[in-house]
Amino acid sequence: MIPVKGVSGQTIAVLGLGRSGRATAAALTAGEARVVVWDDGQEARAQAEAEGLELRDLTREAEWNGISALITSPGIPHLYPDPHPVIAKALALGIPVDNDIGLFFRSFAAPDWDRFATTPKIVTVTGSNGKSTTAALIHHILTSSGRPSQIGGNIGTGVLSLEPAHDCEVVVLELSSYQTDLARALTPDVAVFTNLSPDHLDRHGGPGGYFAAKRRLFAEGGPDRCVIGVDEVEGRYLANQMGQGPGDDRVIRVSSGQKLENFAWGVFARKGFLSEYRKGRQVASVDLRAITGLPGAHNHQNACAAYAACRAVGLAPREIEAAFHSFGGLPHRSQTIRELDGVRYVNDSKATNIDAAGQALQAFKRIRWIAGGLGKDGGISGLQPHFGNVVKAYLIGHSARDFALQLGATPHEVVETMDEAVSRAHAEATSGETVLLAPAAASFDQYPNFEKRGEHFTALVNAL
Repeated sequence: MIPVKGVSGQTIAVLGLGRSGRATAAALTAGEARVVVWDDGQEARAQAEAEGLELRDLTREAEWNGISALITSPGIPHLYPDPHPVIAKALALGIPVDNDIGLFFRSFAAPDWDRFATTPKIVTVTGSNGKSTTAALIHHILTSSGRPSQIGGNIGTGVLSLEPAHDCEVVVLELSSYQTDLARALTPDVAVFTNLSPDHLDRHGGPGGYFAAKRRLFAEGGPDRCVIGVDEVEGRYLANQMGQGPGDDRVIRVSSGQKLENFAWGVFARKGFLSEYRKGRQVASVDLRAITGLPGAHNHQNACAAYAACRAVGLAPREIEAAFHSFGGLPHRSQTIRELDGVRYVNDSKATNIDAAGQALQAFKRIRWIAGGLGKDGGISGLQPHFGNVVKAYLIGHSARDFALQLGATPHEVVETMDEAVSRAHAEATSGETVLLAPAAASFDQYPNFEKRGEHFTALVNAL
């Protein structure tokens, strides 16, 4: 646990009692604050009271007397489409609103760091797609190289539940726009921006607000080094804003598909090879084609970002390359489950929209595609350019028949269930093909979440 600093003797309110809220309450208590809590859910309030937390109905103005700050969970709206009533009350009263990320950054450094041979560092990862894979890959590379490391934030452990830092340690944090938008302190040593595509637009008041939430990590965080994906205009703009020209090596530009030879520091992947350039000269190259845990152009971009971040904290190219080969990928994200009789089985249950499914369909050739679920506006019509990679589609769930109409001449079969999809794909697949679960739809028609859907697929494949 990271005890929160600077709160001793203060009364701090916590809104939301999920994972981050409960960890925040514990960390504030460890920092000798008086903690009062509130949650809209009666069950959460009852559980908190049973654990000895002090409840205070923050919807009532009279209950705000003496409160110094409000700490809110990231899932609770604080601006768009409308502030939560409790947050609106805090704003009206002028009481500072923060989140656990802000508390972490102001509390992580400790006096015993003076005795460390190497000061601990924080690497943050944000963006629209690939955040989790990039963060997990950075953590994997660090630990594989013998560097102490922890991972948390939007993946794994909540930030205030991390352990106090060790000598030479690197903490890797995946941060969503919900987390970066509100945090009052953001001071990473290395900040990574993967890419940008429309997401959470209602929460941020449109694409400009969404990008602004990501940009705060860089513009207000003041990292020593910025690793920025420049395959979209927003990334190119951010790199331009953070650097003093193409010769500024504090900005490491990364790309999947375009050469970056004319900058002080660039890392890019083309035709399956990662290249690192420094001041116009290639200094390292890695063959990504045989790395099963990082298939496809989107994962090659993740590999470039992770490589650049690890180089920024002092790792050598060969250390990073060796760790690439032992990275198994994250569950439900282009995760190879097994190969059987020359057929590869890949679980990409996290591909719940057409952008993610499109990346998966580009990553493999000769695909037997399992798709469907609770479809989103537009269905899969936007994936038509990738249908040429599909040998046959096996359609499941609520939107199976709608998807079938959009597939046109692409061979397909409505099979309804995951059991039947895996059985049919297995029976018909031949050596060199890939059976790919990339649903392009939400899971809620048949499963509680995408994880359960992916776990069911994995269990069926392992039982073949």
